[in-house]
Amino acid sequence: FIAEKYMSKNSKRFNELLKKVDSSKTYAISEAIDTVKTLASAKFDETIEIALSLNVDPRHADQMIRGSVVLPSGTGKSVRVAVIAKDDKASEAEAAGADIVGSDELIEEIQKGNINFDVLIATPNLMGLVGKVGRILGPKGIMPNPKTGTVTMDVAQAVKNAKGGQVNFRVDKQGNIHAGLGKVSFTKEQILDNVNSFVKTLNKHKPATAKGKYIKSAAISLTMSPSIALDSQELMDLK
Repeated sequence: FIAEKYMSKNSKRFNELLKKVDSSKTYAISEAIDTVKTLASAKFDETIEIALSLNVDPRHADQMIRGSVVLPSGTGKSVRVAVIAKDDKASEAEAAGADIVGSDELIEEIQKGNINFDVLIATPNLMGLVGKVGRILGPKGIMPNPKTGTVTMDVAQAVKNAKGGQVNFRVDKQGNIHAGLGKVSFTKEQILDNVNSFVKTLNKHKPATAKGKYIKSAAISLTMSPSIALDSQELMDLK
């Protein structure tokens, strides 16, 4: 979670940033955002990142947490969206602002390794076609999935969501979730809205079979900064 490469190359700068963080305490969300905004040190607009350790066992299907949320303030990133659809649905996707729309020809481009998009959306009736390139898309994390709203007949709304700040999340084998929730240039209110929205959505995905403290620990950081530990109880109280 901490930018190890950055620390090794710029240890003096990183250590200066560490002085701004009290590693002995957990921060309230509001205070953490104030603090993380003081850590900006890169020459680019760094991403606000959140990392959470959940008390779930992803080996059980009912505890494999996966979903999506459209951040109210967006992500601050320009997203290229491709849609696999035909006929009227293809026209709807184009009208909604999709960057690439196609079917068989788009699958052929993916097979050639030409993946010029960040998000892939598909209509359910064409998922058999998409399955041909599942081994390519899966490892890249861009395989369409109903749980993230990327397998749908409402392609127009899916395109708008992707363009408007949708973030997909999935728990890893260790029960951890990472997500980018905006840019350090955002106002405090924008970052707070995004964090609250993301965590509220995550809380709604809490499995009924998960016992004990749902969020074991959490932290936010910038792309190139130390992490700031968050008050996990405050996060779990967000509904």
